Amino acid sequence: MKKFQKITKTEIFILALTAAFLGTLGLTYARETASAPGADYTVTAQHAAAEPGAPEPENRVLVNINTAGAGELEALEGIGPALAQRIVEYREEHGPFRSVDELLEVKGIGEATLEKFRDSVILENTDEPMEEDNR
Repeated sequence: MKKFQKITKTEIFILALTAAFLGTLGLTYARETASAPGADYTVTAQHAAAEPGAPEPENRVLVNINTAGAGELEALEGIGPALAQRIVEYREEHGPFRSVDELLEVKGIGEATLEKFRDSVILENTDEPMEEDNR
């Protein structure tokens, strides 16, 4: 059997430094993972996607583009103050909208913008007959 050799002071010092380093590294890791950005988040749905043919939510506000003022039009997704004012001015100049697609004639409204709020607008109280498909 071999006898154990005596540990030198240098080896004890190196072992102590290694233990201190590993202990500090472990504490740092524990502190960083406990407060890491995103470590304490939860995921919630903002709004559920509707199934095709499903009834529309009752709390959805519909905006009548033929009677709404600029403030009401700003409630539509993608419509800011300037664009809302242009919609009102277009309606005053050309008369009531006869279809939702007629909004494409307003400067600043393209297909993408119209699709954002198409299902949130209605046409009512017009003097002229509306088209069959007004949505």
